[in-house]
Amino acid sequence: MSHLASLRLAFRRHGRRCRGSRAGAVVLAGGLSLALAACGGVGAKGGTPAGGSAGLTTMGFGLPDEIATTRVAAFQKAHPDVKLTINQGQFDEQAFLSSVASGNPPDVVYLSREMLGTYAARGAIQPLDDCVAKQGIATGDFYPAAQQQVRLAGKWYGMPEFYNSIVLLVNDKAAKEAGADPAKIDASDWDGLSALAKKMNKVSGGKIERFGFYPKLPEFLPLWAKANGADLMTADGRTSQLTDPKVIEALTYANGLLKEQGGWTRLKAFTDTFDYFGEKNPVTQDQIGMMLTEQFLITSMANTSPDARITVLPFEDRQGHPISNVGGNAWAIPKGARNPDAACQWIKTMTSADTWIAAAKARAAKRAQEGKVYTGTYTGNAKADKVIFSQIVRPSGHEPYDNAIKTILAAQAEGLVVPPSPAAAEFRTAWLDAATRVMQGRAEPQAALLQAHGEAQRALRGAG
Repeated sequence: MSHLASLRLAFRRHGRRCRGSRAGAVVLAGGLSLALAACGGVGAKGGTPAGGSAGLTTMGFGLPDEIATTRVAAFQKAHPDVKLTINQGQFDEQAFLSSVASGNPPDVVYLSREMLGTYAARGAIQPLDDCVAKQGIATGDFYPAAQQQVRLAGKWYGMPEFYNSIVLLVNDKAAKEAGADPAKIDASDWDGLSALAKKMNKVSGGKIERFGFYPKLPEFLPLWAKANGADLMTADGRTSQLTDPKVIEALTYANGLLKEQGGWTRLKAFTDTFDYFGEKNPVTQDQIGMMLTEQFLITSMANTSPDARITVLPFEDRQGHPISNVGGNAWAIPKGARNPDAACQWIKTMTSADTWIAAAKARAAKRAQEGKVYTGTYTGNAKADKVIFSQIVRPSGHEPYDNAIKTILAAQAEGLVVPPSPAAAEFRTAWLDAATRVMQGRAEPQAALLQAHGEAQRALRGAG
């Protein structure tokens, strides 16, 4: 049994004590100071501090920019008596389950919406229906797909934050060299995509110099399956459909793109050199012809590479209908949180339309001051986005990015998700591992997905 599996078992038995891994924490009480907290950022002295004022401890969140700090400041202004401890760093499942099992969890946790079902089914996070009612959280403001991701068995278990959509990013130079008009690439034509990928692809001396079309396996398998008319799971989140012939066909095709352009091993070595979010990103460096990507890569490029010649297109199913899988993080309240009321207030503030609009204004002002392009802040709150993109985002004079905004906004409306499930984490691991085995040449698609289906069904049965 793996260490993580033993922690999961320990959580169920509520018997394990927290171990002493460490992560940075920021304590906010009128100013900022650095501290250390045990268990991946969950301090043993979290909760209500000496002096009687309420404390609030977070996990999985950081303060990288004005989008975060503006919203945190809004919470502090509204709740000045709350001593806020932000444990900076990525969500750590091992630390999280340890903290809940030991009875010492954070008050609020920031994690992928795809994972919520697993923690809800285990009782590691609390239903938020009372929180929603007490604080009057405007759940109707959230995009339908985001709402779907944070509900299980009719109950709210999280509130959505950012809203990441998938689009097709085209390097105009590569497309034109291959004889294609970037704006007219037909994403529904799989034979055409394969042919164009080969024309864009450059291999010299056994090394890839430009990868024609990066299908973003294994992460985007759900999107490829949906483009082929299939879902990885039934709508009720209870039954795997990984052996659906259309899922097998989608994995076979997307993996075939990799094999035709040099294979996964070469691609992995090539992509490991990419500076995705810097000035020398793979598009400006002509290392990629086209790729499926979340929209945040495009917003990053607008900041670092405003003069890049790109075209952003919607991805489409084989009938020509635009599609996009969406994702992002959510806020949830763990079982045993010492200050769930303050956690609920935090969740409302961090995800409300007014707070997002204030954060977007701060980002727009900073970009203007720097003389850089602002392509918008894409949130899980549709009401906020309506204001952001009608009143705050303005034409930049950089046509590729101005057009990209329109494409991304259209993709948001086509948002699809893998249905939430009580074994969400295990299910995701099963299909990711299956696709990886295929990419590495260790299994054929049908055999890999059959194995994954068995693993997924056992996890689903175990989750009840």
